[in-house]
Amino acid sequence: MKKIILTLIMIAPTLMLNAQANQNSFLNNWTGPYGGVPAFTDYKLKDLKPALEFAIQEKLNEISRIANNPKPATFTNTIVASEKTGKRFSQINAVYGIYSSNMNSPEFEPIETEMTPKVYELNNKIYQNAKLFARISKVYNSPSTKKLTKEQQRLVWFHYSNFVREGAKATAKSKTRIATINQELAGLFTKFSQNQLADESNYYLELKSEADFDGLPDELKNAAISDAKDRKLSVMGCIANTRSSIEPFLTFSNRRDLREKAFQIFTSRGDNDNANNNNKILVQILKLRAEKAKLLGFKTFADWSLSNTMAQKPQKTLDLMMSVWTPAVEKVHADVADMQKMVDSEGGNFKIAAWDYRYYSEKVRKAKYDLDQNDLKPYLQLEKLREGMFWVAGEIFHLGFKQVSNVPVFHSDVRVWEVYNKDTKKLVGLWYFDPYARKGKRSGAWMNATREQSRVNGDVITIVSNNCNFIKGKDGEPILISWEDASTLFHEFGHALHGLNSNVTYPSLSGTNTPRDYVEFPSQVMERWLATPQVLNQFALHYKTGEPMPMSLVERNDKAATFNEAFSTVETIASALVDMKLHLLENPDIDPKQFEKETLDALKMPKEIVMRHRIPQFGHIFSDDAYAAGYYGYLWADAISADATEAFTETKDGLYDKVVAKRLHDYVFSIGNTIDPAIAYKKFRGRDVNTDALMRARGFEVQKK
Repeated sequence: MKKIILTLIMIAPTLMLNAQANQNSFLNNWTGPYGGVPAFTDYKLKDLKPALEFAIQEKLNEISRIANNPKPATFTNTIVASEKTGKRFSQINAVYGIYSSNMNSPEFEPIETEMTPKVYELNNKIYQNAKLFARISKVYNSPSTKKLTKEQQRLVWFHYSNFVREGAKATAKSKTRIATINQELAGLFTKFSQNQLADESNYYLELKSEADFDGLPDELKNAAISDAKDRKLSVMGCIANTRSSIEPFLTFSNRRDLREKAFQIFTSRGDNDNANNNNKILVQILKLRAEKAKLLGFKTFADWSLSNTMAQKPQKTLDLMMSVWTPAVEKVHADVADMQKMVDSEGGNFKIAAWDYRYYSEKVRKAKYDLDQNDLKPYLQLEKLREGMFWVAGEIFHLGFKQVSNVPVFHSDVRVWEVYNKDTKKLVGLWYFDPYARKGKRSGAWMNATREQSRVNGDVITIVSNNCNFIKGKDGEPILISWEDASTLFHEFGHALHGLNSNVTYPSLSGTNTPRDYVEFPSQVMERWLATPQVLNQFALHYKTGEPMPMSLVERNDKAATFNEAFSTVETIASALVDMKLHLLENPDIDPKQFEKETLDALKMPKEIVMRHRIPQFGHIFSDDAYAAGYYGYLWADAISADATEAFTETKDGLYDKVVAKRLHDYVFSIGNTIDPAIAYKKFRGRDVNTDALMRARGFEVQKK
């Protein structure tokens, strides 16, 4: 009788939810070509909340059936069955994430505030399901597991270790508190992100007269005029409070007073005296993380966070960061001295400040290398560079791209390409491109996997996207971008290629689902192809004449390749060091401003540079847990990518060596997390990583060991 009642209890919600599905387009399985795609043109925002609630309950029902299966636990009925759960939830949650990052709005915010904790609650209920963990443990400890394939053994380990890491072995009292903490964190993450987006949207620099445009390139000037019109402002122009607008302004504006205002607006995000101030929120986040780590048996959150990474221990990351920090700071001081000489020679009665650094760095670059970023920009057309990325993907990974119009998109700016293997003609995925800034879209650039590649339930192709914030200019004119932005474009495309090349069975191990300090390696190595003559000669074409970038300009750019590397190294590592030190605190009851100042003072941070992400706007570490105590991963992965690049450059064909490219595909881009990354890299390189390559790549002296 009990079994019948339990069955009815589980079936009744499903019947009720199925009735709802007929009236809610979010609940429909993705249909159409390519194994189904999101039906963006059918979705209504009012339906998103009930759809998520539906999908959450449906996944819990599926998990419950696995946990209560009366048959003995096996790899198939427990591990594989878990991989197959939550298809509808994955689809709706992926669209939910797109609304959050690409289409945020006042109407969406209350949905996000309410539903994000519920998504975290779902994870809590799964990880704290004692019956499910007992079945996973039986499979993990079974002698028969050794007979599974290496990928299957990795999957068993992945599920077991994640459950243990999330508290499956904790006491009942600790589990209850951990679940509460996770939900509280979810709400705080959402509020932090919403506050940051509000400051980015509500603050901007007004350009009121022609004099305020002094020094700006035409494309930046046109973008500022266009932005002011879009905001319906009565001024001539507007510099948006996003990195893609502020940094070019700081680089080219001849108006020191306006550079200072722009700098202050940008670096004060989340730190203004208004309702969007993030300081109290981030301290709450830190305290909850520290408490959670202790409940899970770790001394600090950093120790817990790194327990499933390549680095494993915080000290290893600190050692790497400090080995690069010292030579970088020394180089910054030398660079600032050169800038100060220029200020003095011009009769400027001031010391270089943070809002002067990019501006005078450009002047020094021009004086030393006869190279101005504006010399490069006419050759860096966004669409031509996109074609260049496709060409590189074809040369290295044999991928082809064909634009399609039969796929619904979430905004008119978005375009879609089908991606296929040029040798076999087999379709491998879809690539969505959302390149332009707009209101409600978070700043920066990122890759997103809307669906993971897998073969556990049929041959499922991946759906990935690249999202940027380039500023639209005049209608009909090409978008010209900086060399730095071009590098970012290639970087994010590297993440997309990591997903598109994935060739694994199980979605949990697919694509970019690797340890956090390894996932940036494929994207960072991809940046190296931008500067190759093969790309520049074919795709760095002048937007008016169509002529390729002159060899003299290419050579000057090559000579200046490591110029200003010290600046970018210091601003990034400063953020990574502060991140790690915040999460090494056992009692993080701090004043964020004071902590930031004292930490940077102890590091002897050059006063002419600020952290790339100041604490109150550090979305990487406070909008979720993904990069918390993990921002070091960019440097860690760059050490790997620099070493991997030398595997190519040691050959006569350089970055286009076919043999090395195949190894890169076979042991990096295609295997996801099916192999331990350290082992996989050794298979690619023939040895462990040599960090000397990182120093050479950044133009720093290799440290004696």
